[in-house]
Amino acid sequence: MEYVTAVPPPRSEAAAPARSGRRSLALALMCGALGAAVALLATRQRWSEGTATVAGGAFPLTAKGSDVTGVPAALAIVGLAALVAVFAVRRAGRFAVSALLALSGAGVVAAALFGASDSSALDDKAAKASGDTSATVASLTHTAWPYAAAAGGALILLAGLLALRYGRLWPAMSGRYERDGAPRPRRRAQVVDPDRPEDIWKALDRGEDPTGTGPA
Repeated sequence: MEYVTAVPPPRSEAAAPARSGRRSLALALMCGALGAAVALLATRQRWSEGTATVAGGAFPLTAKGSDVTGVPAALAIVGLAALVAVFAVRRAGRFAVSALLALSGAGVVAAALFGASDSSALDDKAAKASGDTSATVASLTHTAWPYAAAAGGALILLAGLLALRYGRLWPAMSGRYERDGAPRPRRRAQVVDPDRPEDIWKALDRGEDPTGTGPA
């Protein structure tokens, strides 16, 4: 009778998932952090500008991204928090947080693109400047910053998609449990020689009873 010995897979094949996990982790961290920074920065910049007629003259008006909409900045912060929380959870929790990260990025993109053509913020400023509630802004133009915010949201979305695809290969913050979920075995108390004073003092420092009759 012949026995067939199972041949283990080559190291290159066995290490492929680990390499994919490291690369996707680095890329997700870079995309998520950079995307959130770009989105937050873009919302503080000028998104639109125009003029309002005040006392027979043209009064210049500008609106920042935060004046137009607060959604991109809020979702960028949520995405950044979700990116950190991915490493604090496992299994189903990690999948849910990864989905939240991806949805945050998609929301930033949608809100930024919608705000790129929004004139309501400048219309409100024109009404206040002219004292006429029906006044609207004239010569309206938009900058490229809304699209920069959308690009930041796209990076957050990419980080979320990477987390959904490769998150199971990423490490977790907590080291209390092993990979199989079983608690790590507790260390055995060291044997104390009662004839050696240094062993007695070390046991007391560890919170152990050198006499072995109970806790110190």
